[in-house]
Formats: sequence, structure tokens, C-alpha cells
Amino acid sequence: MSGGVGPPRDTGVAKEEEHEPAVITAVKAPTGGRFFTFRQLNALAVIIVVSASGLVSIEDLAFVIFSIIYMYFISKFAFPPPPPSSKEPPVFSEKNKFLSLYVFVGVLIGLFFPIAYIFEGIFEGDKVGVEAAAPHVFLLASQVFMEGLASAGGFSLPIRNSRRIFNVVEWVGVEISKVEAGGSSRRRVQIGRGLAVANLVYWCFNLFGFLLPVFLPKALKIYYTYAKIKE
Repeated sequence: MSGGVGPPRDTGVAKEEEHEPAVITAVKAPTGGRFFTFRQLNALAVIIVVSASGLVSIEDLAFVIFSIIYMYFISKFAFPPPPPSSKEPPVFSEKNKFLSLYVFVGVLIGLFFPIAYIFEGIFEGDKVGVEAAAPHVFLLASQVFMEGLASAGGFSLPIRNSRRIFNVVEWVGVEISKVEAGGSSRRRVQIGRGLAVANLVYWCFNLFGFLLPVFLPKALKIYYTYAKIKE
């Protein structure tokens, strides 16, 4: 879903890089020249703010930069986008209410609630909780922005980011080991644990229960079916 998270649109390729969706949104079949949406501009703002605050590691920044380069490379040489005149069907209908709800839940759990948790932590002096949650927010916002970049650039890649799962696992570990000290109230400790575990469950299911067994096979089938027709 991309939360940058939105309901899946047309896709040219279902290539799962070494990334997962942020959320399950497939990038629309490339048309080129599209402007960024308000959602992606918001994601860019989150990226800038979190990065400027010093809460993002050099490794995560390097990973995002590498992902952008790799996106250009793989779309050019492995999964070239279809011509603008090609009308490939979406992987899932945009009218799918269950999928829309699933994406909406991903936005709340993955972005809105963690951002609110980070801001509250700043005011309450919970440095440990803020530093644990920030990498996940940064990578998910980067994923959302990259989906807009792919769409505007005419790429046919769904941008995903399975690296976030490792960040969420670390976040869960920090929250579980955290005690009610250093500015962390009991309520905040419980909220932090619940939010971290909820993200771990949601994104693990998203990758292993939806993307790999359901989304990826359908998207690849559509891509290669239309590739044969064009030949």
C-alpha cells in the first residue's frame, strides 16, 4: 500500500525488488510526466523533517538512495514499462472496498499513529521511543515518495520496502525492554508496545500473506501476458 498508501492502481510490472510495499499499492501503468500527489509531497515533508532532526541513520539514508538508483536500473533493463498507449488492467479493482479499508488501516498504523507517537515523545522527553520509531516512519514515507517518483517518471515498478520489517523488529525490542523512566509514562510505554507490535503484525502479513502469495503472481501474470501480446 503504499501511505503513502493508497489503493492499487494499474501496474506494468510486479517486481518486488528487495523491497516490499510500504503499503500494497501498485504503481499505475506509467504515463510519464505526472506531478506528485499531495500524499507524496506530504511524505517528502516527513522525510525532510525526520532526516533533519538527526533521527535517521546513515545506513537508512544510503538504502533509500540506493533504492532510487536500483529502481531506475531495473525498470530500464529488466522490466521496461509498456508504451503509453497500452491499457493494462489493474491488479485489483479500485472499487474493492475491503482492499481500500486494508490500505486505510495501513496508513493509520504505519504513518499517522507513529508520527503522533514521535511528536508526543518529543514533548515528553522520551528520546528512546522517538529514536526507535523514527526509522520505520522515514522508510515508509520514502516508499510513498518513491511510488510517486516511479509514476511521474514512467516506471512500471511497485516500490516496496521489506527493510522496514527489520526496523520494526528493533522497535518492538526497544519498547518491550523500556521501563517507565526517562520521561516515559506507563501509558506511553503501553502505547509504544502496542503500536510497535501492531506494525510488526500488519507488515509481516502484508509481505508474507498478501504481496508474495497474492499480489506478485497476479501482477507478473498481467505484465507478461501483455508483453507477449506486444511481441
